[in-house]
Amino acid sequence: MQQFMAQLQQMLSTPGSGPVNWDLARQVAASQLAATGDPAVSPYERNAVEEALRLADLWLEPTSALPSGVQTSVAWNRNEWIYRTLDVWRKLCDPVASRMVGAMGDLVPPEARAQLGPMQSMVATLGGALFGGQLGQALGSLAAEVLSAGDIGLPLGPAGTAALIPANIRQYGEGLELPEDEVRLYVALRETAHQRLFQHVPWLRGHVLGAVEMYAAGIRVNREAVEEAMGRVDPTNPESLQAMALEGIFTPEDTPAQKASLARLETTLALVEGWVCHVVDSAASGRLPNGVRLAEAFRRRRAAGGPAEQTFAALVGLELRPRRLREAAALWSALAEHRGIAGRDALWGHPDLLPSGDDFADPAAFARSQLDLGDLSDFDFGTGPAPREGGGEPGDGDESGRGPQPG
Repeated sequence: MQQFMAQLQQMLSTPGSGPVNWDLARQVAASQLAATGDPAVSPYERNAVEEALRLADLWLEPTSALPSGVQTSVAWNRNEWIYRTLDVWRKLCDPVASRMVGAMGDLVPPEARAQLGPMQSMVATLGGALFGGQLGQALGSLAAEVLSAGDIGLPLGPAGTAALIPANIRQYGEGLELPEDEVRLYVALRETAHQRLFQHVPWLRGHVLGAVEMYAAGIRVNREAVEEAMGRVDPTNPESLQAMALEGIFTPEDTPAQKASLARLETTLALVEGWVCHVVDSAASGRLPNGVRLAEAFRRRRAAGGPAEQTFAALVGLELRPRRLREAAALWSALAEHRGIAGRDALWGHPDLLPSGDDFADPAAFARSQLDLGDLSDFDFGTGPAPREGGGEPGDGDESGRGPQPG
C-alpha cells in the first residue's frame, strides 16, 4: 500500500491544469522514446532536408495556384515532433478528455459525493493524470511513425514551418526498399503542399480543427468501460496505474447530428488529402523514378493508418484518416482538367464552394457543373496580389495563374 500511495502521489504531484495532465503526457512520451530510441539529426540530414524542401517547393510551382507557404525548413527528431505539435493536440484532446474525467466523477454515487468533499477534485486530478499517461504513450508511438509535421493531414506544427523527421523517413524507406533520397523528396513534396494549402487558405486551419472538435463534442463516454478500467487498478501493484488501458471507452452517438458531423469531418480530411495527393503526383510525374510506387504506398498508408494511429483512434475515439481519399483525388483531377489549375484552386476561396461528399460520386459531372469562375471574383482567396490601380480585381486577365479565370 505504501508503494501504491507513493506511485499515486508522484502522478498527482506532476503539475497540470485542465482535463489532461499534459506535463505528464510529455514525460511519458519522452520516456517511451528514450527506451525505443530517438536518433539525433545529423548535420548531413539537416542539409538534406532543407535541400529536399527547397526543391519540392520549386517542383510545386507549376502544379499549384497557391504560392509557397514555407517560411522555415527544419529537421526534427521524434521528441521535437511531440514538443512542437503539443499545442494542437491539446485543442483536439481536451474536449474528449473532459468527458472521460467527468464520467469518472459520475461513478461516485450522488449520496457519497457530499461526504467526499475535497476528494472530488482528487478524482478529477487522477483522471487527468491517467488520461495524460495514456495519451503520452500514444503520442510516443505516433512520434516513431510520422514522417513530417503535416503527415496525418492536420496542421499540427507551427504555421509556415515545414518539418521532416529523418529517422522515420529512413525507416519507412527501408520498408519500401526504395532509395532514401527519393522517399525524402516525396515526403518533402507532401509537406510543402500542406504548407501551401494551410498558409494561403486563411479559413482552412480553423475549419479543419473545428470539424474535429464538433465531432468530438458528440462522442459519448462508455461508463461501463471506465468503471471496468478503474476496477483493474491493483492497490498491491503500483505498475497497474500505468498499465491501465483506456482504449474503447468512447463511442460516437448514433444520432443524425453526429452522423452529419462525422460526414463533414471525413469530407474535409479527404478534400485536404486528395488535393495534396493530386498536386504532389502532378509535380513528381516524370521526375521521380519510383513516383508511381511512392504515390500508391502513401495512399494505402493514409487510408489504412499505422498501428500508432489506430491506437490513438481507440484512445480518443477519433480516426484521422481520410476514408474517401481516392475519390477526392479524382475530383481535384477532374476540376484541373475542366477548369485549369487556377480554377481548381479557386474553390478553396470559401468553404461553401468546396465539394460535398455527394459530389465524390461523379467528379466529372461536378467539375462541369461549376459556376463560371468569373463569378468568384468577389471572394478573397488570400493568395493573389493587391488590387491594381486601374480598379481591376487581382488575377483578371493577368498571367499569375492565381486569380479567377473564365471557365
